[in-house]
Amino acid sequence: MRTEKKQKLARKRHWRVRQKISGTPARPRMAVCFTNKNIHVQFIDDTAGVTLAAASTTSKATPDRDKMRANAASAKVIGGLAAQIALSKGVKQVVFDRSGARYHGKVKALAEAAREAGLQF
Repeated sequence: MRTEKKQKLARKRHWRVRQKISGTPARPRMAVCFTNKNIHVQFIDDTAGVTLAAASTTSKATPDRDKMRANAASAKVIGGLAAQIALSKGVKQVVFDRSGARYHGKVKALAEAAREAGLQF
């Protein structure tokens, strides 16, 4: 399949998911973005258009951030760290936005680590 076609299908998948979910102040959206090298997690209130908290493999609060990659092991660490940051901000329940990615591998590891740390999906 051509690269342009794959990118177009991924965009459509992402838009389809975003039409169905939205974050509120009581239950923000936990948006996950996996690049080739890094992992980013944001807790977003869509009604106000504000990011409440964020965690990534590039942030200074991440332990051993120079060894982090976009793999399942790093996703577990980032998921736990993101949950701790969200809980410290008073966020207990979230809506999980996987950005059109399939729920397996890295995405599943991040979600399970966040659940174990205390977030409710």
